[in-house]
Amino acid sequence: MSENSMLPSDIQGLTKAAPLSRRMFMSAATAAAAGYTLAAGPVRAEVVTTDTSGLTVGDGKAKVADGEMPVYFARPEGKANPPVILVAMEIFGLHEYIKDVTRRLAKLGAFAVAPDYYYRKGVDLTKITDTKELMPIVNAKPDAELMSDLDATVAWAKSQGGDTSRLGILGFCRGGRSVWEYAAYSDQLKAGVAFYGSLVDPANPAWPKSPMQLAPEMKAPVLGLYGEADQGISVAQVEQMKAALAAAGKTAEFKIFPGAPHGFHADYRPSYRADAAQAAWSDMQGWFKTYKVLD
Repeated sequence: MSENSMLPSDIQGLTKAAPLSRRMFMSAATAAAAGYTLAAGPVRAEVVTTDTSGLTVGDGKAKVADGEMPVYFARPEGKANPPVILVAMEIFGLHEYIKDVTRRLAKLGAFAVAPDYYYRKGVDLTKITDTKELMPIVNAKPDAELMSDLDATVAWAKSQGGDTSRLGILGFCRGGRSVWEYAAYSDQLKAGVAFYGSLVDPANPAWPKSPMQLAPEMKAPVLGLYGEADQGISVAQVEQMKAALAAAGKTAEFKIFPGAPHGFHADYRPSYRADAAQAAWSDMQGWFKTYKVLD
């Protein structure tokens, strides 16, 4: 078995990088100053930027079993009881792209919260420049602890006036896997949207069951958004997950975007595909509206 085949499929998709376009990229110093991770490779100069007008944004602390977990949040000003959407990050920490996505969701009327659930390692993942240094940290995160951290984030959002009876979760890459895992775990969740989340895991005692194995246990409907050209998560694997969910009588839909690589929504990376990203964002909104997370 090759070394690469032992990597989580989301990491395989990242390491098999999409070809660079001729677009300009930020210098490393500029990208770091702007709050973007450098471990994912060059940062595009034409990133999507969402302002804070009409929003309340900031940092908070959610109580967890062994301390306080940092969170970043954004919510619409003057809106009582907004629905809550959790934002599950990639492996790169709580960097500017994830914060911007949080603000985008707030512009749609949600109280969006991105928990920094890798904080216990005591290192700022956004400052690490080599993916190989990140992997031992993020791959050691136990699913049981992750589920507890997400529950703690929900409890914090409720304490801040969020309506957790309309709870959603959105995640990218490793965060997409978290969406599937949480949908199988949470009785509160109304709907989830997984952007290219891995479906089959390599052997890891911290991850008892992969999303594929959890298909019969799904409690909430999930929309899976995947790229046809993803080098880590094949279309065949997506179809296998689709079949497993259908066989278990679970509600899920999948969209596969032609020619799109892993990370097609990540507007700060060369993998970004504007057409697929915009279509997927629209699909996400429709999914959350169908299941009454968004108005």
